Amino acid sequence: MTSHLSLLPFCFAVLLLVACKQEASQKTSSKQSRYATTGKIERFHPLLDSIIAFDANIEILAEGFEWTEGPLWIKDGAFLLFTDIPPNRVMRWKEGEGTSIYLTPSGYTGEQARTGEPGANGLLLDGKGLLVLCQHGDRRVARMNAPLQQPRPEFTTLADRWDGKQLNSPNDAVFDSKGRLYFTDPPYGLEKQMDDPFKEIPFQGVYLLQPNGTLDLLVDSLTRPNGIAFSPDERTLYVANSDPNKAIWVAYDVRPDGMLGHGRLFHDATSKVSKEMPGLPDGLKVNAQGIIFATGPGGVWVFHPDGTVLGRIDTGQATSNCAFGNEGKALYLTADDYLMRVWLK
Repeated sequence: MTSHLSLLPFCFAVLLLVACKQEASQKTSSKQSRYATTGKIERFHPLLDSIIAFDANIEILAEGFEWTEGPLWIKDGAFLLFTDIPPNRVMRWKEGEGTSIYLTPSGYTGEQARTGEPGANGLLLDGKGLLVLCQHGDRRVARMNAPLQQPRPEFTTLADRWDGKQLNSPNDAVFDSKGRLYFTDPPYGLEKQMDDPFKEIPFQGVYLLQPNGTLDLLVDSLTRPNGIAFSPDERTLYVANSDPNKAIWVAYDVRPDGMLGHGRLFHDATSKVSKEMPGLPDGLKVNAQGIIFATGPGGVWVFHPDGTVLGRIDTGQATSNCAFGNEGKALYLTADDYLMRVWLK
């Protein structure tokens, strides 16, 4: 049950923010006129007005891809990277320049032709600013051996096996402040997914890669673990489960040693899964205030840390992932064959 008392401080903040930031909202609105817009922003709680301007739109920045994923804002250079998984490539988008191919191959480096989703999925930066990729086709988490400004398809494997068995297809990942890497491993990168004859691990796991290279299994009970992110204090790890029959988000307590403690249901959206609301719990990000932006049925769900649904960014598409950019002023969305953006307060 939602604790309404926990929302009171935010409600007072809303009254102040709405009154004093109207001018900033108008400036935000002027930025949005450069692109075509789509969808709608559904508001279920007044707190959302302190996060997304009341007149904000969903901009279409680029389109014509096959299945976009893994958005990652690169501050040094002010550009966005994202994956186009079926054609096995990472794309680059920059304001005023549009899109271009950044890296290919991105997830499958073998020579034998293959189908399915061979490209990279989740993207992130390590502590040295190097690109780390969840490589579906190669069934590993790897680091690109090149600077961001001079990409090359040369990789070092960070994790590809657990208990002597090859991973399924690492999907999304997050580092903590101590350099520990947490990642999910559903079957989506396998050509026949659950029925693939080369699938070696019978479950879909959540793993912890220690800085010394040790790979620990954290969770084996989720049917389709997918998006993953920490709360600001790193005491909670959120994991999305992209199973249409169990479309949920789970919150796990994080122990001081990095292992996971109690897991609890954060939100269940199974009843919302439908043709009218495309998409499943997939990628998610958490801002500095603990607000969770999580892709799910109907677009991007916006949650208060106590689980209250504040609103939903309805893109009209199956939305795979999201990322903050522009000093936290923008939320970039990958949705089916589109790249989109919503300006934030």
